[in-house]
Amino acid sequence: MGNGVKEGRVGLKQSNVEPIVAARLLPEGGPEKKNVLNSLMSGALAGAVAKTAVAPLDRTKIMFQVSSKRFSAKEAYRFIYRSYLHDGIWSLWRGNSATMVRVIPYAAIQFCAHEEYKHLLGSYYGFHGKALPPFPRFIAGSLAGMTATMLTYPLDMVRARMAVTPKEMYSNIIHVFIRISQEEGLKTLYRGFTPTIIGVIPYAGLSFFTYESLKKLHADHSGRLQPYPVERLLFGACAGLIGQSASYPLDVVRRRMQTAGVTGHTYSSILLTMQEIIREEGLVRGLYKGLSMNWVKGPIAVGISFMTFDLTQILLRKLQHRMDVQR
Repeated sequence: MGNGVKEGRVGLKQSNVEPIVAARLLPEGGPEKKNVLNSLMSGALAGAVAKTAVAPLDRTKIMFQVSSKRFSAKEAYRFIYRSYLHDGIWSLWRGNSATMVRVIPYAAIQFCAHEEYKHLLGSYYGFHGKALPPFPRFIAGSLAGMTATMLTYPLDMVRARMAVTPKEMYSNIIHVFIRISQEEGLKTLYRGFTPTIIGVIPYAGLSFFTYESLKKLHADHSGRLQPYPVERLLFGACAGLIGQSASYPLDVVRRRMQTAGVTGHTYSSILLTMQEIIREEGLVRGLYKGLSMNWVKGPIAVGISFMTFDLTQILLRKLQHRMDVQR
């Protein structure tokens, strides 16, 4: 026993791997498990706060995306006003419960996956604990978005259906699942999946890349490692503007494919859907319909999301540190 302890001490002194040894001696699932849980909780809160804040604008955007009506700020205002007059203020948040069911797990998985991919790519490229180079920074964001999308896609389909149908058609989320499964088949729950995955690669990649890059530039020029909350909001807004502009046509295509069952159209593939939209409505007016509203809604939502995630992470770490000190 004694010799074993001495040998262990000598080994620790002679090697340069104290952090690795210490990490192995920690209880299984210790700090790493706490970091994952913190990321999941922070991401869930970030997604819920951001989407609830812009839910009326989001519903309006979807209504124009899935119809052949020409979009304008005036028409968008009319839709919001008519919805308020006919169905009350809460009608503007119709489908938000379905959005929360989707967004909370989606945002939790996306932010948590992004943190994990950052660590993995940092170790692979030799930047562990430091800011990643540009290309791995983009890859980490894209992989995070793809992971979250693959795990939560049917919920996005349900949310789109609830947003574009009268409340008499679907009473709740479970009712949407049941009716789609019975009337259109389970495969319908994954209609529009391909354009979603293709679109999320530039969207999530550019969003996380832009946000992380702006934080790094800020730290390099200001000397402050932590930006102020307003600065985080602005960095996130820029990230949302760039990411959503790059992937917007595919967002229109996926919405058309998701809601085909209730709009009377038949969209069988990405290319055919694009061709029909362009033929009926034109390239810009069709594939970029509602983009101006997205330039208002998107930056606000993404800015709130990134800011909330970072601030919640900081708060949880402080609380954890305080608990550890008290022990």
